[in-house]
Amino acid sequence: MQDTVTTSALLDPSHSSVSTQDKSSTGGHTSSTGPQPSKPSSITPVPAKSRNPNSGANFHRMRRIIAEDPEWSLAIVPLLTELCIQHIIKNFQRNPILKQLLPEHQQKVLNHLSPDLPLTVTANLIDDENYWLRCCMQRWPVCHVAEHGGSWKRMFFERHLENLLKHFIPGTTDPAVILDLLPLCRNYVRRVHVDQFLPPVRLPAQPQAGDQSDSGSEGEMEEPAVDHYQLGDLVAGLSHLEELDLAYGVKDCGMNFEWNLFLFTYRDCHSLAATIKACHTLKIFKLTQSKVDDEKARIIIRSLLDHPVLEELDLSHNLIGDRGARGAAKLLNHSRLRVLNLANNQVRGPGAQSLAHALAHNTNLVSLNLRLNCIEDEGGQALAHALQTNKCLTTLHLGGNELSEPTATLLSQVLAINTTLTSINLSCNHIGLDGGKQLLEGMSDNKTLLEFDLRLSDVAQESEYLIGQALYANREAARQRALNPSHFMSTITASGPENSVG
Repeated sequence: MQDTVTTSALLDPSHSSVSTQDKSSTGGHTSSTGPQPSKPSSITPVPAKSRNPNSGANFHRMRRIIAEDPEWSLAIVPLLTELCIQHIIKNFQRNPILKQLLPEHQQKVLNHLSPDLPLTVTANLIDDENYWLRCCMQRWPVCHVAEHGGSWKRMFFERHLENLLKHFIPGTTDPAVILDLLPLCRNYVRRVHVDQFLPPVRLPAQPQAGDQSDSGSEGEMEEPAVDHYQLGDLVAGLSHLEELDLAYGVKDCGMNFEWNLFLFTYRDCHSLAATIKACHTLKIFKLTQSKVDDEKARIIIRSLLDHPVLEELDLSHNLIGDRGARGAAKLLNHSRLRVLNLANNQVRGPGAQSLAHALAHNTNLVSLNLRLNCIEDEGGQALAHALQTNKCLTTLHLGGNELSEPTATLLSQVLAINTTLTSINLSCNHIGLDGGKQLLEGMSDNKTLLEFDLRLSDVAQESEYLIGQALYANREAARQRALNPSHFMSTITASGPENSVG
């Protein structure tokens, strides 16, 4: 009977409890002197242990499921939502579905889209920065997104457009390659930086019979019949373009070097002038290392007169002389220009005098860079006289201009009265010992200049050191003003003649 109860308890616990209760009640009536039966709850485990001592103590181990398939798991069939997302990703190129999805589903789709999808599909549909980050990192190993406003999408389209322009060959490449991109990138491109313009392919001229003349110079080459790529249609389609940075030349030409590869033709110049004149959103224009002479510079500058928003003009590393500098001086009085860079050109004294005359009455320009020219003391003194009345210029770079003591003497007077200049560079000149002393005397009354570069200018070491100490005091005072401007103003107001001695 005990075996029957135990077996039935393992098979059917509810039945075993009823049977045990019946047996205990019956035994209680028949024999009151026999051994007292145990409670129903203790009957089940005791016989099991006694019958099979080698089995596990916990009978739940008997209920484990051990899969024969090593890849078997408890995962159920994927949700219909997941299947739909996988289908959208797989067929996104043929049927792009994104805006209709919930935000969390959109993010899942974007995280798994391929960066190789055509721009016709993704350009105006996807704004997610993480997607464009993956596109940029796949194409370019080095990415400086800060140069593109911190936007990965803007960086992708700007660099993609620049790459097409750098490899465009007039007469060979189809212009539609660039123009077809306009509807896709017009809302994102704000800066175009092209440091290479390829010339058209020229087939070697067939030698004529009896023409063995070798009198032509190697540097005398005719301009090509078809010039570099004309930017007019492209710039007209970029409605948000703010910066245009160009250099007409060829990189990595190797043994195929020819002067013709670095030729900025008159047709290029006239086309570019018309382009920038029509671009009313252009704020920064740079044309460097392009052999721009006086005539071409005046053509470019003439197109910029009375430009509504132009703020920076960079024509550095060209061949601009005094006539071009006079054109730039005229531009200062007919524009809102704030930065002018004519570094490494051929400007001399007369050109610097023209710039000084315009600077004396200018109220917009904050930075003037004339380094690596040859304005000498004739131009340096003219600029110093202009700075005595100018109230807006903050940065002046005159390094490498053959300046000497007369210019330093006038600049020392400027330092004593000018309150707007914060940076002056006179490096690589011939200021001399006496000139350095003059500048030191002017610095004793100056409280606003923060940077003064006098390297390689023949200034005495002691004078240069004391000027450095004055600059440090000015920088410290400027830092204190920036940290607590209200306290600084109250200190100035409270200090008077009676407190200045103490």
